[in-house]
Amino acid sequence: MADYLSVSSLTKYLKLKFDCDPYLERVYLTGQVSNFRKRPTHQYFSLKDENAVIQATMWAGVFRKLGFDLEEGMKINVVGRVQLYAPNGTYSIVIERAEPDGIGALAVQFEQLKKKLTQAGYFAAEHKQALPQFVKKIGVITSPSGAVIRDIITTIRRRFPGVAVLLFPTKVQGEGSAQEVADNIAKANQREDLDLLIVGRGGGSIEDLWAFNEEIVVQAIFESRLPVISSVGHETDTTLADYVADHRAATPTAAAELATPVTKADVLSWLQEASHRAYQAVQRRIKQQEDRFLQVSRSVIFRQPERLYDAHSQKLDRLREQLFNLTRSYLRQNQQEQLLLAHRLNSLDLRGQLERFQDRLNQQERLLKSNMANQYDSKLARFEKAQEALLSLDTSRIVARGYAIVQKNGRPITSVKEAAIGMALNLEMKDGELEVEVKNAKQKEDI
Repeated sequence: MADYLSVSSLTKYLKLKFDCDPYLERVYLTGQVSNFRKRPTHQYFSLKDENAVIQATMWAGVFRKLGFDLEEGMKINVVGRVQLYAPNGTYSIVIERAEPDGIGALAVQFEQLKKKLTQAGYFAAEHKQALPQFVKKIGVITSPSGAVIRDIITTIRRRFPGVAVLLFPTKVQGEGSAQEVADNIAKANQREDLDLLIVGRGGGSIEDLWAFNEEIVVQAIFESRLPVISSVGHETDTTLADYVADHRAATPTAAAELATPVTKADVLSWLQEASHRAYQAVQRRIKQQEDRFLQVSRSVIFRQPERLYDAHSQKLDRLREQLFNLTRSYLRQNQQEQLLLAHRLNSLDLRGQLERFQDRLNQQERLLKSNMANQYDSKLARFEKAQEALLSLDTSRIVARGYAIVQKNGRPITSVKEAAIGMALNLEMKDGELEVEVKNAKQKEDI
């Protein structure tokens, strides 16, 4: 038995070999992601090719800094170390760095973030704002030393010198640039004197332009209350900022032209044309009023003004006569009604009616008093009779007349059937009580 190793001993020996082998300390591996299911912290999946499979582990810290989303079937290049896991005797590669195979990690990250934001509606046309036709002040978020701001200022001064430009000096490349762009967009939206924003920078590689592909920049542009023109890179460069912006310009000059759609010359030409149209309209209006005045001044009314009120004078006379006739007729009618009412009033014997009503009232009063007296006497007699009957039921009055009340335990006994030989009873009398014992009980036969 001494020649046999335990499983634990063999596994420990193999693990020591794995840990000490310099070729396994840093391994560069290409494989296809398999059995991937995103977990809250550490990630466990497989890497495979046509002929073999190896388990892979990626710790949470490495996964958070990955820069792109792992997907099932994705081919990736990884750097890591191979280790043996003693409890189940399996080996795996612990990934320290990974990137997509074939295309760069930034390109993959760009496409994945673009897909995510598209599904969230960030690039939808209904969220795009229209650019104002006339602006007074434009905010520009870009580097203060680049050619972008110079081209924008030159173009705006040429097209519309009265428009002011406010520069927000911004780092547009490298670490921290995305946060600075987003912060300046938010700062510009806090001002009340800006009409729109231009966000831009010159051309470069995808790495140079990456700040404008960051989600915080896309979010800041999407939430901007000010219309945003994106002018990032050259005409062939496209960033996520271009997709989310209200308008995209291929160059800084094009951005300035979009920001000032109407030039000073256009405005002056429009004013001259509007002034000419207004003058012509006023002249036509004056001519119309002059013609109308001449026409009115030649009318019969102005040549014979008394004809204006002839008809009204005649109408007034007719109305005055009608009013007089109606008033006289109304007065006569009222006088006749008054005489008729006076005659009817005199024909009524009011004094006699009043005396008759007084006699009837006195008669009713006497009858009422008589009925009330009869009712009182009747009720009093009934009351006295009821009182006498009630008093007759008072046991104390019965006892006072010489009678006794037989009781058993405080309850009156009214029948011989309720008593028994030898039963103790109480006799209540007018001057006290007696305790007696039943010696004999006889019941009347006719009861």
